[in-house]
Amino acid sequence: MNLGLYISVPFCRTKCSYCNFASDVFSRSAYELYVSRVVDDIARAPETASELGCILPETVDSIYLGGGTPSILDPAQLRRIFGALKEQFSVASDAEVTVECAPGTLTPVVIETLLACGVNRVSLGVQSFVDQEAQAVGRLHKRATVLEEIARLRQAGLGNINIDLIAGVPHQTAQSWTFSLSEAIATAVPHVSVYMLEVDEDSRLGRELIAGGTRYHAHFVPDEEATADFYLQACDSLNATGIAQYEISNFARSGCESRHNLKYWTRQPYLGFGVDAHSMLLARELPDVKAVRFSAPDSLDSYMNRAPRAVTPVSEHAALEESFFLGLRLNRGVDLEGLRADFSRQSIAACEPAIEECVQAELLERRGTRICLTARGGLLSNEVFARFLTEERVAE
Repeated sequence: MNLGLYISVPFCRTKCSYCNFASDVFSRSAYELYVSRVVDDIARAPETASELGCILPETVDSIYLGGGTPSILDPAQLRRIFGALKEQFSVASDAEVTVECAPGTLTPVVIETLLACGVNRVSLGVQSFVDQEAQAVGRLHKRATVLEEIARLRQAGLGNINIDLIAGVPHQTAQSWTFSLSEAIATAVPHVSVYMLEVDEDSRLGRELIAGGTRYHAHFVPDEEATADFYLQACDSLNATGIAQYEISNFARSGCESRHNLKYWTRQPYLGFGVDAHSMLLARELPDVKAVRFSAPDSLDSYMNRAPRAVTPVSEHAALEESFFLGLRLNRGVDLEGLRADFSRQSIAACEPAIEECVQAELLERRGTRICLTARGGLLSNEVFARFLTEERVAE
């Protein structure tokens, strides 16, 4: 298996109210120190893999700079990161190289730098094409900015573009959501990601919603039923225009699926660098361990002070659980016959009660040897995944 690389850039121009990632606004003086730390980690990658008893694949076929907002780094810093990756790893000539960018940051110099670094895919954090909605959650761009930068990217030869949208942001209505969807489709980008607003304690908007307050426009957030309707509408509209759903939140024209993200859902090896970056490598002859997951500290201070990483060995039972709750995210679902190459028939058979229970509840459907989420199962996916985790623990 080839390796995927992820680099976390936790810096933003502003912190969006819905964001629950390990990113924030920092002084630009922190950027150079951070890049130096990341470059050092990249150089130490073989040593890290060896210490953890893992196999480090030789060839890299996907690179993803996420954030935060990687496009706010100085061009020299971007070049330094990519230079370190290419010095340490054998990057395939046809590798998918993605950078997340905030609309409004793609100056001609930044686009020129991306091309020089080998970037061939850009992910734009649009979230909404309605200016009022974007501003309400802290985005700094306007609809016109997005359209201008898409045109500029295409003119530079960067046509493999993803647009992120969020269903359920403050002030969103059925009419405004339809407008955002129609605008995304009209751009003719080959990939669209649609996320439902997450309500949890890890974002300012989420905390305010839980508390029943009005800050961050929380009292203008659509209810859960409306948000679910928006998501289903997106599925219908995008599928109808040839941007086919291939994962719960992701839609693409044929051949434009995210190669890097597919690694996460199909349990292929990937290595992350930077704040809160996660990794999964296959284990090298460790008893009852199929793989090792590890992650960097989730705060900039802890990461810069070299706090220890979190390490989780993945047993055969845990690997099978992951095969279900990650694989079921994909529209193609999980091939039960294919699992038999890696897991015993007895282990797979132990999951049958959970499968049948979900089929009866119309959360899953069988397609030959495959099981897949239904439309209802997609909305209740966490409930489906939990049933497999429970089943496996009982089986142990």
